[in-house]
Amino acid sequence: MMSVVHRLTAGWLVDHLSFINQCGYEICDDSAYPGDVTLNTSVVSAGNCHATSTFAAASSSRDSPIPGPRDVIETNGKPAKMRYVFREEFFDVSEPHIAAAPEEQLWPGCPEVSPSEVKANSNREEHQEGTKTSIGDSVTSARKKRKRKCVFNQGELDALEYHSKVRKLIWEGTLHLVQEGLKSGFLHCSTAELSCRKNVVPGNPDCGLAELCEMAKQFAAVSEVDHQAIHVLDGETSIPEQDLLSCVTENSSNRAKIVVLMGQKYLVPPRSSFLLSDISCLQPLPNYKKKYDVIVIDPPWENKSVKRSNRYSYLPSWQIKQIPVPALAAPHCLVVTWVTNRQKHLRFVKDELYPHWSVKTLAEWHWVKVTRAGEFVLPLDSLHKKPYEVLVLGRVQGGEKEALRKSEELLPVPEHKLIVSIPCSLHSHKPPLTAVLAEFIKPDVECLELFARNLQPGWTSWGNEVLKFQHIDYFTLLQNKN
Repeated sequence: MMSVVHRLTAGWLVDHLSFINQCGYEICDDSAYPGDVTLNTSVVSAGNCHATSTFAAASSSRDSPIPGPRDVIETNGKPAKMRYVFREEFFDVSEPHIAAAPEEQLWPGCPEVSPSEVKANSNREEHQEGTKTSIGDSVTSARKKRKRKCVFNQGELDALEYHSKVRKLIWEGTLHLVQEGLKSGFLHCSTAELSCRKNVVPGNPDCGLAELCEMAKQFAAVSEVDHQAIHVLDGETSIPEQDLLSCVTENSSNRAKIVVLMGQKYLVPPRSSFLLSDISCLQPLPNYKKKYDVIVIDPPWENKSVKRSNRYSYLPSWQIKQIPVPALAAPHCLVVTWVTNRQKHLRFVKDELYPHWSVKTLAEWHWVKVTRAGEFVLPLDSLHKKPYEVLVLGRVQGGEKEALRKSEELLPVPEHKLIVSIPCSLHSHKPPLTAVLAEFIKPDVECLELFARNLQPGWTSWGNEVLKFQHIDYFTLLQNKN
């Protein structure tokens, strides 16, 4: 299962959608309902949850209509193999969110840019963004933004300095990978064929997973002696929410399963496991008795826009430090942390968080977001937001003797690489790292993702919204006639 379309010295061009659809979301239906493996049929009121679909039926360019996720399919009285695919419209990023000026686009080359030039470009971008509002207030909005940007605070100055250091690497590496993608046809210069599909992308189903985890704190405490650490999914099991939230749930089979939680259906890929819980209820994870060779962390970083939008909860830095990574990590575990473009958070990871966990920083990689035509989704020199995010890679340090003995076995991690992909329009749906990290770890190792919002085969995932992007309404149901 590979998501890498092209691999160059600079990094990888990754197909996120293809990765999801190779995860094996296939269910053999031998019942009246396609693939219905009920883990839980009880309904608990938590948030605005609806048993009926809030999504419109998926449109398709195929000749025959595709059934919706809840349609029953029969194949001459025989069990049907039901295959689910992720909805393509979530990756239909055909145009930049804000168009860059011609001289700032990838094609002319990469001129050296000083922080002062970046400021000028950012002012132009802010003006352009302002003109997208209604005609009555666009000029006022642009003037206010330009006036505001005349004075840079320390955080913005730090961000400008960092950007000036990494800009050339990102520009040149992305250019080479995009060129390969255009040659192979994975990316398309002309978006005419894409723009004809005017699907309305539905919003996220609000299923109250985080609220349920908050409620779980009020559940009566269960002693570790009396309670199982693992629940293995099968076709006939039904357990209450309390057990789901207090142990790791595991799908050890080679087929996907469907979990029913609060009247909502979620797809669980084969050979995957997960813990749905609040950060204060992490103990089932150490109880799982596994040590992980790779730990990927995507913390909900605290920032002003998150506070304003109230889109998801965030964690202060001191609470992130309390995650028991040393207890979960195998010797020389590779730790990868997603970091926003705030320098405060980047410094925290490198100077406080990793030393606290006895992790040595090895590299900074960048995830670069491009459209289906190969353009940056935002101008590279945008001051407000960047078309890239940072990944900090480090390795857990052991004792000196163990370090000497193991050093020859460890594959070196390059100081800088790019992961270029078309981003998912769903907030915080990060690209898969399985294929790109495979070059630097041994095969068949144990992998863990913390603060996950989706599941992957071969991985254990934890988070208070760990099933969020597994909701069945994010998928389209196909039929295999074999």
